[in-house]
Amino acid sequence: MTHDALPPWHAQELWQQLESLLPGLSVEVVARTDSTSTQLLERIRAAAGDAGRHDGGRREPDRRAAPPQARRSGDTQPALLVAEQQSAGRGRMGREWQGQAGASLTFSLALPLAPAGWAGLSLAVGLALAEALEPAEPGDPGTAAAAAAAMADVPTRLALKWPNDLWLRDPASPGGGRKLGGVLIETLSLGATRMVVVGVGLNVQPQTLSGLASGYACLQEIDPQMSAPDALHRIALPLVQALLDFQARGLAPLLPAYRRRDLLCGRRVSTTLAEARTGVALGIDTQGGLRLRLPDGSEQLVTSGEVSVRAGDMDPADAQASTAADFPAADTAARPAVDAADDADAADGADARPGRTG
Repeated sequence: MTHDALPPWHAQELWQQLESLLPGLSVEVVARTDSTSTQLLERIRAAAGDAGRHDGGRREPDRRAAPPQARRSGDTQPALLVAEQQSAGRGRMGREWQGQAGASLTFSLALPLAPAGWAGLSLAVGLALAEALEPAEPGDPGTAAAAAAAMADVPTRLALKWPNDLWLRDPASPGGGRKLGGVLIETLSLGATRMVVVGVGLNVQPQTLSGLASGYACLQEIDPQMSAPDALHRIALPLVQALLDFQARGLAPLLPAYRRRDLLCGRRVSTTLAEARTGVALGIDTQGGLRLRLPDGSEQLVTSGEVSVRAGDMDPADAQASTAADFPAADTAARPAVDAADDADAADGADARPGRTG
């Protein structure tokens, strides 16, 4: 799909939908940039008086999509930056994001946030995206029927692979699915304020890409009519609401809904941890750590930023290992937040690479 063939983004409508929740919000759509997250992080640094390139001549703005509220200079107000194509999109640890204009949705959202703890934020974001893209029940995801289905063990096509990936379930594929998208969280401290930049990348259309260890899935496998603007309008409001809810309540209330979409639960996995090379995933704890049952029967908690995880074969004995009753009480041990260019969340290896759109 060429740039001229892309449907309109209706950025003004997005701004009107979101601004009441994020006062001072700007919404910008550009035809091409190096990296949406990099752009927003550099803008924040520039506003803080740091030396940095917040424009650098690397963006080609789509002025048809920019509403009057769009803002392209340095500031620390909330900002949603969408790029139809990125020249230097990155996943975790600098992995390359592969994508073509129109074939993927890549954007970053920057806002001040003050949760009690940062651990598990990417899980909350991923869950919000999955629930918006594939509601628990056909129709309005806010209905009572949808809420009831969300609490039941109703199969879902969209699954979450700890800690920051969206996969499409596919029993014929290694690991039980194929990678559809990903999330990467970065934060930057500005005095007493902490800014978070949430980068999101989602495959929208079929593409022929090479070297993808986790396969390739796209949103048009769920909805053949889906476009990148359609996907953005579907997920933008739930994403903002999820971020504000996480700030108020953390991850714990989301555990049942996460369990329903947990791709790894009950599967044998491998990690890079010397003390936990292999094990069976048992779900997550209230702080977003991955619970792992080791071969000797003991349990190891794998925390963000420490491992790569590969989904293996399902262990029948642990297929139902993670139930609501299994979740331990809240872990009071603080897990450190991170600054920009550090990863707030671990990711899997070099897969479909929609990890950070930045």
